[in-house]
Amino acid sequence: MAQKESIMGLLEAALFACGDPIEIPRLAAGLSLETAAVREQLEIYAQKLQKSDRGLELLVLGDSVQLCSKRCYEDRVAAVLGSRKNTPLSGAAMEVLAIIAYNQPVTKGFVEQVRGVESGQVVNNLVEKELVEEAGRLDVPGRPITYRTTTNFLRCFGITSLAELPPLPGNSGADTPEEPTE
Repeated sequence: MAQKESIMGLLEAALFACGDPIEIPRLAAGLSLETAAVREQLEIYAQKLQKSDRGLELLVLGDSVQLCSKRCYEDRVAAVLGSRKNTPLSGAAMEVLAIIAYNQPVTKGFVEQVRGVESGQVVNNLVEKELVEEAGRLDVPGRPITYRTTTNFLRCFGITSLAELPPLPGNSGADTPEEPTE
């Protein structure tokens, strides 16, 4: 497969078939290609999609990529699919999501301590919406579950990395949260 176009076509076909975000090293391994070559071709492919009148774009979500429809077509694509817009997150959900995003991985207890109110159901709802996920358990009595944001969180908020989150008031931005993994 010496031609770049055939590699790009292969990448496009694989991304289309995946549907969900896929880690670049996993994509490269699955296609028996070098990771560096795949990254290079993905950059070229993303630029081609941006410059064209095609309805697709390549989302980069941390070390994962996903082929999806361009945001400008969101309403019409949703109408074709018959899907309704997601209901906006409540203020409490946004607050919990911010606590998790900036401090991850965290436990429900940590979130409740920061907020000063019971937050377990809000965390559970965010897990259901696939904005946060279990990240493991703490090695302390009771072994509480820790939570972190997902690549779906990045996609929903239109960012490619947690480093793009605005700095907290009074924070120099030196503390960058870890990237979500899926």
